[in-house]
Amino acid sequence: MSRILCFFFATTLFLAAQDSDPVAPWAKDVTIKPVSNVERRHSIHTYYVTNPESPDGRHVLFFTSTHPAGYVGEVRIIERATGQETVLAENVHTEDAHRVACQQWLAGGRLVAFHEVVDKKWRVVVVDVATKERKVVAEDHQVGFGSPSGDLLPMYGCHWNPGPHRDLYVWDAKTGETRVALKIEAVEAQHGEWLKKEFSGKPTSVFFPVLSPDLKRAFFKVAAGNGGDDYMSKNASHRQGCVCFELDSAQMKWFRAQWGHPAWHPDSRHIFEMGNIMFDTDIGSAARYTKLKDVPNLRGSHPSVSPDGRLMVTDGFSEPAGGKPNHWGIMVADMRGGKWALVHSFDQSQGAKSWRRNDPHPSFSADGKRIYYNVSDGPWIRLMVAERK
Repeated sequence: MSRILCFFFATTLFLAAQDSDPVAPWAKDVTIKPVSNVERRHSIHTYYVTNPESPDGRHVLFFTSTHPAGYVGEVRIIERATGQETVLAENVHTEDAHRVACQQWLAGGRLVAFHEVVDKKWRVVVVDVATKERKVVAEDHQVGFGSPSGDLLPMYGCHWNPGPHRDLYVWDAKTGETRVALKIEAVEAQHGEWLKKEFSGKPTSVFFPVLSPDLKRAFFKVAAGNGGDDYMSKNASHRQGCVCFELDSAQMKWFRAQWGHPAWHPDSRHIFEMGNIMFDTDIGSAARYTKLKDVPNLRGSHPSVSPDGRLMVTDGFSEPAGGKPNHWGIMVADMRGGKWALVHSFDQSQGAKSWRRNDPHPSFSADGKRIYYNVSDGPWIRLMVAERK
């Protein structure tokens, strides 16, 4: 047999092995580095339910701040190939260092959306990446999370004091129009007894909606605000439950009386949760679920699923996966269960001096080859990227 044929068969077998074991590329030879080399500032990816890399893979979206608590800063993009940074918005005031401005890609990467507070008044802003033109699309609202490739942006009233804005709203990048996607009365009609018990009869509102990848469904928490204008407090509102519904029909699909850290599966039907469990939102009840077998459960985890549905990534205290005591880590696991790899373990006890501290919040790139996450191993939060070969 010729050397060329031997090489061909060896390569084929290697690729086949990788295909049958999607964890293998993450188990060794993974490159880990900061997204930006600029020092003495926070660089923060917003949340685990959104991918900070642009749909074309050229740029990474993040929030930067030299403020010790990370509350005030800039929404920026960085070109992956050159490291060149572009400021899309400056002097952006946020709620905390946990999700900062909730910055996210929209409309296939043509737009970037985020929210900010100006003179105690919240607003949702959209920036055209090419022209840097900014547009306020809603006032007295905050922003949930849509899909980078889609045109729909979910919004909701301020959870601590929503006023008349208690429903779920969607802004359409194509038409520039905002509509009510779901009224809180629909939730009250179906889950009224639970709402009365959980929130002691207080008025409730939609909080933190996340659209499915196909933009046909959304899940959200329910909140009961305590009024006033103090949003920098864990007691600003009481938040609980997870409601899933269809946008077009406003039909309730699934309900759970507990909020953990849910994320959509790429099939837009299942929800993956902390504890390594998967819920089927077509069933309607949270009583039935599947759990990944033989995969460590990391306390504090924010799990999400790779775009091809084969892997999960999560953060949390890494000792169960082989990390040091009290260190956090990034772990990848096979969605079929059994195989997993600890990609990175690190100190997470420092970072921004925020009343609500930042977590790693790992998220896959669209091609599944990179994982973005935040590390607080020093005075500055650093956005990191782990890349497999």
